[in-house]
Amino acid sequence: MSKQHEITAPQPLLDAKGNIAEPGFAKKLYWQYDRKAIKAGKMRIKEWDYYYIGNQEVGLCLTISDVGYASTASISLLGFGDKPFQLNDGDMGILPLGKVGMPNTSEKGDVSIKGKRAEMTFTNDGKTRHLFGKLEDYCKSGKPFTFDVLLTEFPEESMVIATPFDKKAHFYYNQKINCMKAEGWCKFDGQEYHFGRDNGSLATLDWGRGVWTYDNTWYWGSGQVELEDGNTFGWNIGYGFGNTSAATENMLFYKGRSHKLDEVTFNIPKDDKGAYRYTDPWTFSSNDGRFEMSFVPVIDRQDPIDLGIMCMIPHQVFGRISGKAVLDDGKVIEIKDKMCFAEHVHNKW
Repeated sequence: MSKQHEITAPQPLLDAKGNIAEPGFAKKLYWQYDRKAIKAGKMRIKEWDYYYIGNQEVGLCLTISDVGYASTASISLLGFGDKPFQLNDGDMGILPLGKVGMPNTSEKGDVSIKGKRAEMTFTNDGKTRHLFGKLEDYCKSGKPFTFDVLLTEFPEESMVIATPFDKKAHFYYNQKINCMKAEGWCKFDGQEYHFGRDNGSLATLDWGRGVWTYDNTWYWGSGQVELEDGNTFGWNIGYGFGNTSAATENMLFYKGRSHKLDEVTFNIPKDDKGAYRYTDPWTFSSNDGRFEMSFVPVIDRQDPIDLGIMCMIPHQVFGRISGKAVLDDGKVIEIKDKMCFAEHVHNKW
């Protein structure tokens, strides 16, 4: 069992040298991020807001990011029915160097981005998140993709982690908010996709800020479901995000409360040559026995960029998960064939 150091009071994220003052995890956004306190060049700073809105039939991924040398407004639409599909597109800007204006906190604040083809806005007044916008000529179709989604009922607790890298002034500060209620729509090519309480639509925010090392490989999994008792249950699992000796980011969410896990391993099958077989069934296992799941892939979402010295090669696999999880009080949550995602990503950035 590894150490899990919990932060329970507000404090600055970085010290005078730009290192994380006190690494660990928290259940609320206690660390105070200030871009001006970073001691690295603007090209190295990575900031993003990524939302996933989904139910058992359809998923929508929305991203606004500023990673120093590039900004991105991206949209992915995924269908999980009898004929699964994925559509991925985005609008990239060059050398924003912080000009996108990503908020210093996830608790309140708005961000908008406008490019050659995209206009996207995420607003947050602390009670409601409003995500809306459009991407012209989506997937080279000559037609726009539009969306308008409201997120409400933010849980009281979430997963927050401050992780150093083994390099001075490099760090990752991240919050994952699962199980937000989602209502709205997206439209493309004459089709409208609906999100609402009637189809169990929920949303996750991946809020990331940091100074990353150049070459990174990570694993991340996330999910959220409505249980038969009417309560929401979710999870965040992953590793590879720097030096996690102070804490991992593995956590369960039930009725708005966070339950800390120790280590979780992604068991992705490989072929005889050692290459991952992403569309074969996986399993997830934990060293404390509190997260034991099987995973049957439906879609391997890929939208790679490989320019040699710079690459972003994601395998975000959406599929159906089954198994059990154990809360802090010993309560066992069982789920069967619920849509979620798990990813393996390699970036040089």
